[in-house]
Amino acid sequence: MYNSIQGVLTGKSATKVFLENQGIEYELEVSFNTLNSLPELGSKVRLFTYLHHREDVLKLYGFFEEGERRLFLDLLKVDGVGPRQALRILSGTTVQTFLKILETEDVKALTQIPGLGMKTAQKVLLSLKGKINLEEGIVPREEKDLQIALVEMGFEPTKATEALRRALKECRDEGLSGEPLEREAFRRAIVLMSGTYG
Repeated sequence: MYNSIQGVLTGKSATKVFLENQGIEYELEVSFNTLNSLPELGSKVRLFTYLHHREDVLKLYGFFEEGERRLFLDLLKVDGVGPRQALRILSGTTVQTFLKILETEDVKALTQIPGLGMKTAQKVLLSLKGKINLEEGIVPREEKDLQIALVEMGFEPTKATEALRRALKECRDEGLSGEPLEREAFRRAIVLMSGTYG
């Protein structure tokens, strides 16, 4: 029903965020990772969404990265894992770490994630192992969007990806996030590909 919502970040709590769009304020359940990725209140932000509807329950879930939503939906396919537990699992790890755990079939590592006991961890491993494309991985949304913009400017895709990853890493190491991160990384990537950046 909804792919994403873009609006002004009006509030945060330990498990929820509030986003205002054209006079409507949305309440979205989020993971710890999404919460930490968000900019300051009053900033414009886009969250990927999932609407959960069951009997008298209607909840909207928000994800800073499309990859996190994809993993959330995969977790919902596991017998016995509901939205609340899936969100707790996502709060206890990163997408890439989770995928590596699946790849190595490390059940013990799965049980270290809050919300996952041994029985559920085994179900997760059996259900998802080999069904998520570990080769492609999941490209963060800002990297994908910026790469498309650079290619449209005439830069070669592979070089654009390499320059962006370097620029994004530097910017994140400097503590940037949200729109300031994207703007500065975009600028640095262009400078990198122009050969004027050390």
